[in-house]
Amino acid sequence: MSANVSIDYITHTFKGQTNPALSDIALTIAPGEKVALIGRSGCGKSTLLHMLAGLLMPSEGCIRINKKQVTRPSAKWNMMFQKPSLFPWMNVHQNASLGLTLAGQDDPNKIDELLDLVGLSDKSSAHVQSLSGGQQQRVALARSLATSPELLLLDEPFSALDAFTRASLQDEVTQIASLADLTMVIVTHDIDEAAAMADRVLIMSANPGRIIGEMHIDLPYPRNRASQKFSHERESLMKTFDQLVGNCAEITPVESIRSNKSKQEAA
Repeated sequence: MSANVSIDYITHTFKGQTNPALSDIALTIAPGEKVALIGRSGCGKSTLLHMLAGLLMPSEGCIRINKKQVTRPSAKWNMMFQKPSLFPWMNVHQNASLGLTLAGQDDPNKIDELLDLVGLSDKSSAHVQSLSGGQQQRVALARSLATSPELLLLDEPFSALDAFTRASLQDEVTQIASLADLTMVIVTHDIDEAAAMADRVLIMSANPGRIIGEMHIDLPYPRNRASQKFSHERESLMKTFDQLVGNCAEITPVESIRSNKSKQEAA
């Protein structure tokens, strides 16, 4: 089952700070939807993602996943970080099965199936130090999927990879999320990544962090980055981002995006 996410008027101020890092964020994410959070550094993207994962509790408001308030981490909402965080003394199979092992649910056959899904069936016995960066992230992905999560959270997991590996993993992860009927939220600084992976892109501004706009991307997966339609959506997203983040005090976010997109389509 994919997750229905409700973010109910989140505000958060870190201890020792007077100004909030996040302010009055209200949002609904539909089951199976793929959402990207974009914004400049310091706007609170990762803070919001950590709250979705139950790693951080908001000062005000709450987050509900399938109508249950998030108060702690859960195997049902798993996160992939920028670094795969694998244990070097374990082989690929052992790293991928770690979540199940900790839950007392060892299932070697399931791990074998997941390693095949992420293209690592021939690396099951290999030590993770021998893998490339992209392969290590595939192990982390298999580990995240092993507990059959409802929500997959991605905190710039491909940012350290080369362009070709990054594009390949972007396509693979969105395909796997679709096949497994997962709700997915990704934090990224990369406009191309947001356009390639998301059904809906949410734009955030800083001081305090808040959602100032959104844009829907209605293209089939996997998305052809060389196509004219993809280029149009990417340019529209870039233009919208520049307009909103540059003039966020003067623009009514979602209405402005829809109006802007309508004008572009009419033209």
